[in-house]
Amino acid sequence: MMRAIRLKSPAGLDNLTVGTAETGSVGPHQIRVRLHASSLNYHDYIVVLGGIPTPDGRIPMSDGAGEVTEIGAGVTDFAVGDRVVSTFFPLWLAGQPELANMAEVPGDRTDGYAREEVVAAANAFTHAPKGYSHAEAATLTCAALTAWRALFVEASLQPGETVLVQGSGGVSIFALQFAKAAGATVIATSSSKAKLDRLADLGADHLINYREDEKWGRTARALTGGRGVDHVVEIGGAGTLTQSIAATRLSGSIALIGVLAGVAGNVATAAIMSGNVRIAGLTVGSRAQQTAMIRAIEANGIRPVIDSSFALEDIAAAFRHQASQAHFGKICLEW
Repeated sequence: MMRAIRLKSPAGLDNLTVGTAETGSVGPHQIRVRLHASSLNYHDYIVVLGGIPTPDGRIPMSDGAGEVTEIGAGVTDFAVGDRVVSTFFPLWLAGQPELANMAEVPGDRTDGYAREEVVAAANAFTHAPKGYSHAEAATLTCAALTAWRALFVEASLQPGETVLVQGSGGVSIFALQFAKAAGATVIATSSSKAKLDRLADLGADHLINYREDEKWGRTARALTGGRGVDHVVEIGGAGTLTQSIAATRLSGSIALIGVLAGVAGNVATAAIMSGNVRIAGLTVGSRAQQTAMIRAIEANGIRPVIDSSFALEDIAAAFRHQASQAHFGKICLEW
């Protein structure tokens, strides 16, 4: 038996309890991983609040990182002692998203990684970047891969292009880091001067305080000489999409990856049509995309920005810190 966080019914932060779980034996094409870290995502927050219904006693958390302690027959990609990080969609190995390969999400449709150990298919993990701590590796599964897919899979980002990122959460900061590594110009928005200063320290070329500038889309366009930005990493949803459309150049792209500012609202359909704007909704990515991202991380020396770490048993406090929106970068659990 091992320690595991259980989400008791009815869901809510007060019903995250420390319990136990069994891992079982390792079968063919499986590995046993001693988990050491996870990181918080908005998806996990919705799960623990009950916005995504789960069975009573579900183990939450979609991100997990640790060390391989046992391998099953037929496993060739990993050896005992390897440091690994989980994938968001264990069944989506490569290719286009399909219902079948997006059918399992740890912490949601199956038990997640808020526990000390797991036995899983070897394909449910990839190698972690060399030199990364377990906490650093745990930030990659959801936030980093979402940013990577938005920029390099969907948008085919090229050097010299302009990217607009919103806020200072994990996806936005990874998008900033990836875009700068690719030779792009980055416009960053936030409502906090202190956070804008930190985004500048990470390489943001232009800064916009959206609380002081309600028409920040027009401002972003002006920063490009009136042409418009090439790509937007849109995390707000309905509440910010109109401004993102206003910022985007003719035939530019918007990667819709979040709904932090609203799940429904008025959409400027005429502006989308006349601007030939491409809007692609996307949810994380495949194992092959994660492997490609990790190669790029190692080649460029990119390190995640970690705001803070909490003990596993303090998971509710970690989510309350996330809800406060005071954080900059990723919030992690370590044990």
